[in-house]
Amino acid sequence: MSRAAAPGGSSVLARAAELEADGVPFALAAVVAVRRPTSAHPGSWGIVHPDRSIEGWVGGSCAQPIVVREALRSLSDGQPRLLRLSKDGGSGGERADGVLEFLMTCHSGGTLQVYVEPHLPRPALWVAGATPVATALAELGGASGLAVSLVDSASDLAALRAAAPPYVVVATQGQWDEDAIASALGRDPAPAYVGLVASPTRAAAVREYLLGEGVPAERVAWLRAPAGLDLGAETPGEIALSILAELVQLRRSRTAARPVGRPAGPAAEPEWAVERHEEARVPGQAGDDAAGRQAASPEIVLVDPVCGMTVDPNAVRHVAAHGGITYAFCCAPCRSQFLKHPEAFVPAAGPVAV
Repeated sequence: MSRAAAPGGSSVLARAAELEADGVPFALAAVVAVRRPTSAHPGSWGIVHPDRSIEGWVGGSCAQPIVVREALRSLSDGQPRLLRLSKDGGSGGERADGVLEFLMTCHSGGTLQVYVEPHLPRPALWVAGATPVATALAELGGASGLAVSLVDSASDLAALRAAAPPYVVVATQGQWDEDAIASALGRDPAPAYVGLVASPTRAAAVREYLLGEGVPAERVAWLRAPAGLDLGAETPGEIALSILAELVQLRRSRTAARPVGRPAGPAAEPEWAVERHEEARVPGQAGDDAAGRQAASPEIVLVDPVCGMTVDPNAVRHVAAHGGITYAFCCAPCRSQFLKHPEAFVPAAGPVAV
C-alpha cells in the first residue's frame, strides 16, 4: 500500500530527515536508472516503512512489491542493496558485481534499477549504576554510536523506552543489582542483551536470588555475567571496553535475530527483522567434518556451559540437551564432559550459567 505520494525528491528527503531525527526505522529507495517504458524516472525517491507502506514513488505495481520486500530485508540485515528489474531478470540472484536481478513481469517490459538503503535507529545502551565502570561504559558507548542512557535507580531504568530492544548493562557494584536485573529481564519485548558487572560468585548469587523470586528460568538464562569478553581487563576503562567488545561481537555475529548465548524467549527483534527467521535450521548432533556445520537456531544457547566460550552460530558442531534447553559446545571434549555431569554446569532450575 502507498501513503500520500510526496511531490518531489526533496520532499521525500526532508521527510526522511524527520524520521531519522525521531529514531524511526525506514528504508530509502532511489531510482538510479531506467530503460523505458517505465512509470518511474531516474531521481524518483520513496520511503518504505516497516508496515510495507510507501511515501513517494519508486515504480508501479510490477516493481513496487519487489522494492518493498527488499527494503524490509535491508531493515532486517542492515545492508543496502542495488536492484535491477528487467524482462530478462532472474529471481533475486546476485551478480558478480553485487547487483540483485529480478524479473519485470509487466507486459510493457522496461528496465528499472533501484538503490535501497536502510535507516535504523541507533542501538540503545542502558547503563545502570553510578560507578566508574558505568561512567566509562557510557562514554565509550556514546563514542561508538550507541544511544546511551545512564541511570541510577531501578525505577529510572524501568521508565526507559527504545525503538528496538536495548542492550542493558548493570554496574551498580551490588547496590541494586537484583532490582535492575529483574526489571531488565521482565521487559516485553525482552532486551537484546542483559549483562552484569560482577564476579562469578556474585553473579551466581544474583541468579539464585532471581530464581527464588520467581523470575522464569529461561529469562535468568539470558543474563550474561560477568559481562564482557575475557580480555584480562582490570581497570574501569578496560572493563568497559571488554563489555563494549562483547556488544559489538553480538551485533555483528547474529544469525536468526537472537543474541549470541541467548535461548528462546520473547522476540527481541523489531517487526521488520522477522524474515531473518525463515532460513534458520535446528542443528542436530553434527559431526566434526565441515559438512556437519550449520547455522544455530534461535532455540540454542551459544555459550558453552563447560568452558564459557561463545560458539560461532554459523558453525555449530556439538550440541546436547538438558532440562528442555539445547546447548552448543566449542568442542567434543566439552560436550562429553557435560553429558557425564550436566548438573555440575547447569543450575537445578535448568538455565545455563552464562
